[in-house]
Amino acid sequence: MTSTDTIESRILILAPIGRDAPAIGEVLKRVGLDSLVCCHVAALVAALDDGAGAVLVAEEALVGREAQDLQSWVVSQPPWSDMPFIVLVGRDTRPELMRWRQDWLNALRNGSLLEKPLDGLTLSSASAAAVRSRRRQYEVRSYLAARAAAAETLEELVVSRTQELETANAALRVEMAERERAEAALRQSQKMEAVGQLTGGLAHDFNNMLAGISGSLEIMQVRIDQGRFGELGRYVSAALASSGRAAALTHRLLAFSRRQTLSPKPTDANALISGMGELIRRTVGPAVRVEEILADGVWTTLCDPNQLESALLNLVINARDAMPDGGSLVLEVANARPDDAFMARNAGGSGQYVVLSVSDTGTGMPAEVVSRAFDPFFTTKPIGEGTGLGLSMVYGFAKQSAGHVSIDSAVGRGTSIRIYLPRHSGDVAETGKDAATAVMPRARGGETVLVVDDEPTVRMLVCEVLGELGYAAIQAGDAQEGLCLLRSDHRIDLLITDVGLPNGMNGRQLADAAKVGRPDLQVLFITGYAEKVAMGGGRLGPGMDVITKPFALQTLAEKVSMMIA
Repeated sequence: MTSTDTIESRILILAPIGRDAPAIGEVLKRVGLDSLVCCHVAALVAALDDGAGAVLVAEEALVGREAQDLQSWVVSQPPWSDMPFIVLVGRDTRPELMRWRQDWLNALRNGSLLEKPLDGLTLSSASAAAVRSRRRQYEVRSYLAARAAAAETLEELVVSRTQELETANAALRVEMAERERAEAALRQSQKMEAVGQLTGGLAHDFNNMLAGISGSLEIMQVRIDQGRFGELGRYVSAALASSGRAAALTHRLLAFSRRQTLSPKPTDANALISGMGELIRRTVGPAVRVEEILADGVWTTLCDPNQLESALLNLVINARDAMPDGGSLVLEVANARPDDAFMARNAGGSGQYVVLSVSDTGTGMPAEVVSRAFDPFFTTKPIGEGTGLGLSMVYGFAKQSAGHVSIDSAVGRGTSIRIYLPRHSGDVAETGKDAATAVMPRARGGETVLVVDDEPTVRMLVCEVLGELGYAAIQAGDAQEGLCLLRSDHRIDLLITDVGLPNGMNGRQLADAAKVGRPDLQVLFITGYAEKVAMGGGRLGPGMDVITKPFALQTLAEKVSMMIA
């Protein structure tokens, strides 16, 4: 192992009180993990700049102004990087302390909690999993560098080939000039043959070159083919903001994960779930109630238990993110003999499976999102918030284990994801389903919609959809601006407003104020949280409805058409 590999695989330890740091280092050394003890936050940040595989930090080190330097480092990570942090916490569970811990988990982005006093096995297992995750990130970094070099080479080939073609074209023109005195028909035939050979070779070479250009340009090509040149700037900006790059990284990381070397062992799924109980509860936080349903007589399955733990943690984190205001999370283990209809849908063979289910009461997913959930380029997270690797990695693990993954989800009713692992080995392939497309209802004539949302991207997307459907759309960035428009002489048939608005007035208060001057105004709330605020004590007012983010554009169009009608 080179010195660079050693630095990038080491675990940085920041535990300034007592002998926690040396003790942790000794535990990690016994399982073959390198570590470096940092005495303060500044030393930790400097070591992070040199490279690391994971960070173990005691919560007391996160108090004070110096901790802001660590937050700044997390924010400044390159797109391929998502440094794993393990925060060592005490047993104090006061609400204000739990909220402070959750705020730090959000700030660290890829963080988890371990409660002191530490168990050596739990500490070493969590640390090893974090280092493996970081190692895959470094593999992606190397791959990106190789892609950049390949792109530069491709550009050089394009220039070289273009010059060759220009030379050939010039030679052809000279040859054609020399033959001008030949018979006109023959000259014309020869010219057309030469042009045909030139354009055919050009098309062949360029098609081969374009096949290697990154997927972020594909959507631009679609818009060019459609003649929608005014939209190109928006997609360029989104690509520069790394959304396209994140999707490409997802695709490549999935390829790596499917080729990874697994260490399958006879695994008791009940014992594995039980052993992860505390870690799962610390991961989801106190706002989520966790329930374990472990069946008697569950079969043993042959799989890599470490990868299975990682897959389950990915699902748990996705479920937590789908329940921003809390909810219920159920982990269930059972034996299953899938019926012929199920196996036919998933192109699998008959057999016996151990099924591990993770179910939440979160926002859920529309059908079109479910149908693309395992796609390597697909994510519903905003730009800059994560890579969208979770479900793709779960899918890759299940397939490598000769198993299968299924999703049962609906908007507003939560999500249940099941991992099928065979009792005996066997190949199981998936048959994807394409989301059905439907015609969105259009405006009937002159209808005007006011869109109030503090997020410019949301306003832009909603207004663009409304414009495509024939509605006149006006927009406001907060409730005060929206209220001024509502008190004007503008025709407004429908108010679409977010619930959580800045500057002292939320969406429900805006709707109530608007109803004073426009009692017949229809109001549609769009929100990903704070539904109780929108409901106003559990009930919507007359002429009000609500849809939760993320919502399907078809659902939005149908809801707008129905409410205005």
